[in-house]
Amino acid sequence: MAEGGSQDRVLVSGVAGRYATALFELASEANAIDAVSADLSSFSTMLAESADLRRLVESPAFSAEDQVAAIKAILAKAGISGIAGNFIGLVASKRRLFTLPGMIQGYRNLVAEAKGIVSAEVTLAEQPTAKRVEEIRSALKGVAGKDVDVAIKIDPALIGGLIVKMGSRMVDASLKTKLNSIRLAMKEVG
Repeated sequence: MAEGGSQDRVLVSGVAGRYATALFELASEANAIDAVSADLSSFSTMLAESADLRRLVESPAFSAEDQVAAIKAILAKAGISGIAGNFIGLVASKRRLFTLPGMIQGYRNLVAEAKGIVSAEVTLAEQPTAKRVEEIRSALKGVAGKDVDVAIKIDPALIGGLIVKMGSRMVDASLKTKLNSIRLAMKEVG
């Protein structure tokens, strides 16, 4: 872990941060960091794909008992057990499901920091080839000096080029931004 409050240090705070930190420490002690990561990713994917599950997680209208029962059934069907399953069940029993996405992201941040991996979000106009993604990852690794976990987003409105967000830095080299700059420059001239 980074020391001395460096700018690249991952901040995990609040309720979600406390839970994420406790889960990370528990997973570390059990040598189950990757297994917990995989289970949390599975749950996160289910959450992204199911409006009903999101409603269960986000709505205070459900009682704690209803949330726990539903979550236990969902976890059993998805095959999520062990540390991650117990953790999600605990979060449900404490009526903190609404912060679960933040807890999952906090856990991911702690894992990345422990493994010396920097996260980067790259937005492109169209889906890149595997070779192009590897070129981007390699270029970012050269800048960061560490391994880079690249998350690709697609936004056709960019027209071309890319936007890179890595840590507190952002580089916008999209054609859309360049055209807007030219448009502004032309207005000032005319």
